[in-house]
Amino acid sequence: MTPAHPIPAGTRIGHVHLKVSDIQKALDFYVGVLGFELQQLYGRQAAFISAGGYHHHIGLNTWESEGGSPPPPGTTGLYHVAILYPTRADLADALKRLAAAG
Repeated sequence: MTPAHPIPAGTRIGHVHLKVSDIQKALDFYVGVLGFELQQLYGRQAAFISAGGYHHHIGLNTWESEGGSPPPPGTTGLYHVAILYPTRADLADALKRLAAAG
């Protein structure tokens, strides 16, 4: 899966693993909307994505969460994660894609 709008070189993010209910839906968002690059896919169980060719900045897995439902209203899943875009223009472009994706 190649992003239509690759995430800019120089984008920084720590290392995070996310439990997701559906690998493809997660890839549609992180690769399709935000522009991360798919590095490795393990069927419908796990995917590893990055910015700039690093082995992975974000791990996505369904090991304990496949088909799960969203958390109840008023509860917190992941509280905070930061993606530092290299320029304000790159951030603005990502925000436009987020708004367009709903």
